[in-house]
Amino acid sequence: MMVLEGASALSPFRRARLETRLQTLVPALRITGAWHVYFIRPEAGQSPDQATLQRILQANAAPAERDADASSRYVVPRLGTLSPWSSKATELVRGAGQPIQRVERGTRIDLAGWPDDASAQAAVAKLLHDPMTQSLLGSAAAAEALFNVPDPGQLRRVPLDGLEQANRDLGLALAQDEIDYLRERFGALGRDPADVELMMFAQANSEHCRHKIFNATWTIDGKPQERSLFRMIKHTHQQTPQHTLSAYSDNAAVVEGVPAARYRPDPATGQYRSEAVLPSAFAIKVETHNHPTAIAPFPGAATGAGGEIRDEGATGRGGKPKAGLTGFSVSHLRIPTLPQPWEAPRALNPRMAPALDIMLDGPLGGAAFNNEFGRPNLLGYFRSFELAEGPGLTRAYDKPIMLAGGLGAIDRNQVEKLRLQPGDAVIVLGGPAMLIGLGGGAASSVAAGDSAEALDFASVQRENPEMERRCQEVIDRCVALGVDNPIRWFHDVGAGGLSNAIPELLHDSGVGGIIDLGRVLTDDPSLSPLELWCNESQERYVLGVPQARLEEFAAICARERCPFAAVGVATAEERLVVGYGVLDAGNRESGVGNRNGTLVAADTASHHSPFPTRDSQLPIDLPMDVLFGKAPKMHRDAAHPGAPQWPVLQTASLDLQQAGLRVLAHPTVASKSFLVTIGDRSVGGLTAREQMIGPWQLPLADCAITLAGFDTFEGEAMSIGERTPLALLNAAASARMAVGEAITNLCAAPVQTLDSIKLSANWMAAAGHSGEDALLYDAVRAIGMELCPALELSVPVGKDSLSMQAQWQVGNRESGIGNGETPQPSASTIPDSPFPIPGETLKSVSPVSLIISAFAPVGDVRTQLTPLLRSGEESELWLIGLGGGKQRLGGSVLAQVYADDTALPAFGGEVPDLDDAQRLRSFFELIRDARDSGLLLAYHDRSDGGAFAALCEMAFASRQGLDITLDAWGDDAFRSLFNEELGAVVQIASEDRAAFADLVERHALTECAQRIARPTGTPRIRVSGQGRVLAEWRWEELFDAWWSVTHAMQKLRDNPDSADEERALARDFKASGLRPKLVFDPSDDVAAPFVATGTRPKVAILREQGVNGQIEMAYNFERAGFRPYDVHMSDLIEGRVDLSAFVGFAACGGFSYGDVLGAGRGWATSILERSALRDAFAAFFARSDTFALGVCNGCQMLSQLKDIIPGAEHWPRFLRNRSEQFEARTALLEVVESPSIFLRGMAGSRIPVAVAHGEGRAEFDSAVDQAAARVALRYIDGDGAVASQYPLNPNGSPDGITGLTSSDGRVTILMPHPERTPRSANLSWYPVDWGDDSPWLRMFRNARVWCG
Repeated sequence: MMVLEGASALSPFRRARLETRLQTLVPALRITGAWHVYFIRPEAGQSPDQATLQRILQANAAPAERDADASSRYVVPRLGTLSPWSSKATELVRGAGQPIQRVERGTRIDLAGWPDDASAQAAVAKLLHDPMTQSLLGSAAAAEALFNVPDPGQLRRVPLDGLEQANRDLGLALAQDEIDYLRERFGALGRDPADVELMMFAQANSEHCRHKIFNATWTIDGKPQERSLFRMIKHTHQQTPQHTLSAYSDNAAVVEGVPAARYRPDPATGQYRSEAVLPSAFAIKVETHNHPTAIAPFPGAATGAGGEIRDEGATGRGGKPKAGLTGFSVSHLRIPTLPQPWEAPRALNPRMAPALDIMLDGPLGGAAFNNEFGRPNLLGYFRSFELAEGPGLTRAYDKPIMLAGGLGAIDRNQVEKLRLQPGDAVIVLGGPAMLIGLGGGAASSVAAGDSAEALDFASVQRENPEMERRCQEVIDRCVALGVDNPIRWFHDVGAGGLSNAIPELLHDSGVGGIIDLGRVLTDDPSLSPLELWCNESQERYVLGVPQARLEEFAAICARERCPFAAVGVATAEERLVVGYGVLDAGNRESGVGNRNGTLVAADTASHHSPFPTRDSQLPIDLPMDVLFGKAPKMHRDAAHPGAPQWPVLQTASLDLQQAGLRVLAHPTVASKSFLVTIGDRSVGGLTAREQMIGPWQLPLADCAITLAGFDTFEGEAMSIGERTPLALLNAAASARMAVGEAITNLCAAPVQTLDSIKLSANWMAAAGHSGEDALLYDAVRAIGMELCPALELSVPVGKDSLSMQAQWQVGNRESGIGNGETPQPSASTIPDSPFPIPGETLKSVSPVSLIISAFAPVGDVRTQLTPLLRSGEESELWLIGLGGGKQRLGGSVLAQVYADDTALPAFGGEVPDLDDAQRLRSFFELIRDARDSGLLLAYHDRSDGGAFAALCEMAFASRQGLDITLDAWGDDAFRSLFNEELGAVVQIASEDRAAFADLVERHALTECAQRIARPTGTPRIRVSGQGRVLAEWRWEELFDAWWSVTHAMQKLRDNPDSADEERALARDFKASGLRPKLVFDPSDDVAAPFVATGTRPKVAILREQGVNGQIEMAYNFERAGFRPYDVHMSDLIEGRVDLSAFVGFAACGGFSYGDVLGAGRGWATSILERSALRDAFAAFFARSDTFALGVCNGCQMLSQLKDIIPGAEHWPRFLRNRSEQFEARTALLEVVESPSIFLRGMAGSRIPVAVAHGEGRAEFDSAVDQAAARVALRYIDGDGAVASQYPLNPNGSPDGITGLTSSDGRVTILMPHPERTPRSANLSWYPVDWGDDSPWLRMFRNARVWCG
């Protein structure tokens, strides 16, 4: 093993933060240093060049000196695992010609004052590492264990009378009738099952995979029920099948889209092209990943996002993920610096991450996967909820909801899968197998506390989004072949691993198969058959390809550097055989395979079986119907619980001033900015509405909107609705309100008909807990049989997770986590006792929870509505309420913020409900018609926090004050302001009042609509009623409450100085926001005369593995008059493409090699460490007739090639953002006078631009270099001054520098993303007088002018 030491691993603020936490345990403990350490295992008998390794890794051979009084500890990836970092870095180092088996990275932390006490050492160790993903070692030499390979695991046979014990030992979660079924089937086969067969059956038939409860028969309160839960959901599609192309039969549902043209490279020539305008389709899917996120929040949420992305990609014969959504429900946050009166301390389950940790790490995991894969995350929700119900019982989300969903494009001719034929190759596409995620399907199906802690860890997965990107590129290339797509049928690999995916692949086509485990790619030769077959290694797909197309498919994979293995063959007999060398055995009998892995068709017409001889020692040899036959069907016998006992909130004693502040500070209502800015929202170039709105960029959009293509203004929209706390009081109402809220949110988009809206329903419940099964049935019936059919809504896709409870015993080690960092006295479950009693059983149970995601095609996206109030004309705000005059407060946020630590908080009473479905239909049609008539200036739905929260958010977004008048609302100001009935607030021009009132009357909603507020220019929000002022707040006072959660979470997670700077800017009522200024007319196509000549210069759209921004980059060059070509670095390396054939190239954005060695360094290394490639780039730059553009990752890469770029010697390197966070923002740029060919005639312009990067801070070698560098773009504030304040300057670059050019202007690099906004509609906000062409399109037109 070689050991090299790199740069400092902890920034000053992270070091100080960790040291402070350590000193709460050991006051004398100090951190004296922290460094990255690289552990390298060379290939056997070979010696890598140490100097090259040091250059690639930016490391030193000699470790830093340790202080005399310090000792070192090494934090490394968990022993026995392979980290995502290692997967990518090893590939990069090998690609540079170095003979290594593996490289891993750890952190050396030097500590002075190490305690002698063993218990103190253990406590310190727990703070230094996360045992779920890391190990803590006492020396660098001990890291040799990272590379230890255990002896191969062995196949185990389980006696039929030992099935119950195996069920417990392996965590199979099988019911007794399933065990009896297995005993009967294997008894008939005359043998004992193998452990791998039992695990496969458990995964395939787990609640997680087979939805046994949703397919069960039911008896409720002694009465048999006619329909299963799933049958009631399917009823919605039966009633409204129109506009749905695929439901319940694939990895995602597919619905009709608008006419659009796909833009992609020609599979034969590589030239990008717009295809014919055809009716489009889009896939919709929403998953949950609750159990893994509870155990390990970052990887749990990351793999949740990754799994849903694969679902979209594996829909039909291939889809393309387009836009994502993410959501979280957790218990009280208990932020140490932001204690809240409604957050009583209590004992928490020590085997689950506390809510604070989940919300610090989980959203980062989900965002990181989306970012690196290259999918914009445009929508989300966040709920924090917890409520005491009785002794030892809390209703809460200790087991969180982690929602991951989205929509993807799919060609109409790819929607239907094609059945596998006997002889077709069975392929595993993607990364290698590793011992991760074992048994995740079964683990997710049991209540937390019912399985062993070791199994919890085993069921957690790890993520590699860069690998998934490569897989998606293979899918895209196959789909581009149209009807000649070689993929017949495929599935993503998720719960259960190959043991679930391959049998499903075969079963769905009515075939069997022979699978050779020896051909499965793996990075762990010690895996037993069970571990190899059942692990849930991510970023994998299984698919069927005809034998005759294998060579073609292999060539596509090779170009994308995407691993794949032909592991088996489909057979006519429906039998599954899995073993080692079985294909070779079959080859001896029937010619089904040979040793080089190229499979050939079996002679299925012959009387000879293509299977090897039956062998009781095969890991698997089963008829397919053992897995997919008639396993015992579940029956549920349920009874309704008694009436809820929570008392009703009495508002008479409440203070309105205080209530407003508390409601806005509740995490469910408060700003979600800390969850939004970590996620890229512009990649792909088809975003038309993200979360951020207006010149001040606040996350308040009601829905997300995407464009169907680059040549249309029509597209798709999606929204979320959820009102889960209401289910504790009325489960059916909670379900109806979720559907209603999804619709009122979606009304902000130009959706034309209700029947075009398709819903995904995600159901969560604590199945088996007293009364919950009956309440779940009520909720499903409410929307499946009643509401959705009445509104012509259908639910063609969904998911259930029915183990939403956690149970544990309080031990001697205190399990209460009161503030997210250190143990704290817990809330008692025994009166007058400040602590739970050791040995006491505690339980946390979530409400029955329905999350609705709504999807629909939309018309002209330019007519969308947002909560941004229009200024400059006299206007008024109207509330359109759908509560029928009721103002029900049961379950409201107002009730939650006045919940105290008494046994039963005042949470009860009648809840909001959708009493009249037709009233919602009328509302939808009113908003549609008013929008189409141009009457609506702004729109915001009413939800959590009531009309008061909606009004405040509109005021915050617009830097406006409000005068709110309650005279028409009734006598109770609290009910008027804080009831959460369905509805919306709209802004209209005062001169349009009569026209609007007439339209309201025509839709029979006059009694529902009332004028409630008037915008003002003063920084105050005033509530009046009955002739007097009831309450008045300063604008900043209310904003501070609303921003408090974001500020506190950012200070814990990111650079605290950055968090303070953003808060100061965000709360400034007079802040200028985005103020664009143009010195040119974007509609003036300066390239038109050159395009008219018919000459289109060739430009290479250059990408490396992990790059994801090539499509939108190509489109911009196409619009400007170029012929763009898709060029992968593998094309240049292998000589398929010659760089000299192009007049220019664009290095695109993304995450080349996952940015494992620093952003862009892997890409640059792949050029600089290959002499022929280095020479080719140097020759290209040396020519006077060429240009190059580097954006984001391409900018970072080109900055490291400055030694071979003439006139670039003063360029900086780009390092981690000052905030130490990925920053996705809309920032204001000034175009600086420079020689850049891209920016001619634009100097002095101030233009909003999308920013999305984690390493964009420019650092120059010297002040001389900074002064001499040719700056082309810089961040400014709204007044035009150079921006230094975060987030106006999102990365902390000196003088706001974010774009530079070479001395002759031919090579330009920039960190922001102008290529993502070729049209104004792509921008988060733009002035109303701008035309359709974005100012940034001028960049590309300038390049075309330069070419002549």
